Amino acid sequence: MGRGRQKAKATKQARDIKYYSPSTDYAALQRELRSQENQSSHRFADDSEPDYSEYEDKYADQFDEDEDEDTRKIG
Repeated sequence: MGRGRQKAKATKQARDIKYYSPSTDYAALQRELRSQENQSSHRFADDSEPDYSEYEDKYADQFDEDEDEDTRKIG
């Protein structure tokens, strides 16, 4: 007889968890998202991308862009 009561309690708890919806403070969420957005824009504004132009042609001779893929031997 104890199993039925235990199963009913587990089912009730599962249902309570499934349909539980806490009250959401959308104003606080909006403030938090705005503050994160501002912080990320400041973080990326100061960082500049390194200049890779000196490496651009350094390895270009090793790789021919005009090679046909059909000329490669398979196997």
